[in-house]
Amino acid sequence: MARRRERRVEPSQERRKERVGTATREDKFSDSDASDRKLISIFVVFFIVIPAISVLVYSIKNGSGTKRFEPVVTERGLIKTDISYQEILAENLKIPENASQRHYDYPVLAYITPWNSRGYEIANRFSSKFTHLSPVWYDLKSQGSSLVLDGRHNADKGWLSELRMKGDALVLPRVVLEAFPTKLLKKKKQRDKAIDLIVTECKEMDYDGIVLESWSRWAAYGVLHDPDMRNMALKFIKQLGYALHSVRSARNPEQKLQLVYVIGPPHSEKLQQHDFGPEDLQSLSDAVDGFSLMTYDFSGPNNPGPNAPIQWIRFTLQLLLGPPGNNAQSLAPKIFLGINFYGNDFVLSGGSGGAAVIGRDYLSLLEKHRPLIQWEKNSGEHFFVYSDDNNVRHAVFYPSLMSIYLRLEEARSWGTGISIWEIGQGLDFFFGLL
Repeated sequence: MARRRERRVEPSQERRKERVGTATREDKFSDSDASDRKLISIFVVFFIVIPAISVLVYSIKNGSGTKRFEPVVTERGLIKTDISYQEILAENLKIPENASQRHYDYPVLAYITPWNSRGYEIANRFSSKFTHLSPVWYDLKSQGSSLVLDGRHNADKGWLSELRMKGDALVLPRVVLEAFPTKLLKKKKQRDKAIDLIVTECKEMDYDGIVLESWSRWAAYGVLHDPDMRNMALKFIKQLGYALHSVRSARNPEQKLQLVYVIGPPHSEKLQQHDFGPEDLQSLSDAVDGFSLMTYDFSGPNNPGPNAPIQWIRFTLQLLLGPPGNNAQSLAPKIFLGINFYGNDFVLSGGSGGAAVIGRDYLSLLEKHRPLIQWEKNSGEHFFVYSDDNNVRHAVFYPSLMSIYLRLEEARSWGTGISIWEIGQGLDFFFGLL
């Protein structure tokens, strides 16, 4: 989630380049409808062999504890695979029904970015749908031999005040740890300084804690390949978590400040040394209140396809939580399963490339091209193919009610919560599902 994650709408961010699988491009998106419907098979064939029986057994044993109430969109028959662009455009014009009732009782963490003000509006309108809100405001950076926590200028106190009058969602701003990791982790003075900066900011701004992102950056620096440095990294996270837990919330004295930690999915079939795994989950479980799992960005410009194949999500959860009976599965309630509210527009011919698609972009494409929207059952996502003004073919993957519903139910079956990146990028009627 560090800078890599912000690439969905923030300029100059890189896409994830490593993937669990490879695929060719033009082969998957031919002009015929039949081949269009099969384009995802190349991406997900590796995951079809996931031990589905284990997932089913776990779901039966553990999935019944989370309540679910039928959303209005379900009653109206809008959650389906055979949708048309006309239905999406028409639904977007309606005022969302039931903006307050929650349909799932598990935790919902929603990210908000300062470069997309719509997220602030959504957080206020649907405040009761969220248990945790994480505005993307802070970076902890090296400055000479010292450290600085940059980002208070992003904090919107007026929005915070209005939000807190409407609901009880915890506000945990995201902090990206950009400080040089070797100096930070090896020097006690730097570690103590970093923790003091974060805890002090929470006190002064009346936050309920923070969401910390550092693992992907540490992996990029090679820190996690060194066993000693890896242990230091885990110790730092624990130290920060315990420091936050030692402080009571200004809004609710009975509640301690919380730490949610961002973790990424594995990059291969088996966990590598730099991947966050079940042992790490157990090691940090006392110090960390939740883990924001980035189960999206499966595909990229060089291997266009679905944003987060459902089989891949199951595979990731099983790697992290283990088979039924594994001790790590007791920690499933601490997982915030990542769901993307953004999409991607990939170039299929005439060169490579792609761009993130948010709600307004998606609606514009539907209005202009009036495409045939297709369902790919293996990935559990909708997509469409179109040709631009230069006759260059594109494939667009963007969430639908059906794709989101499947992932909400997946979280319920595993006993996890969800995290959404990010709420300003979705369509208003998505929130009727939460």
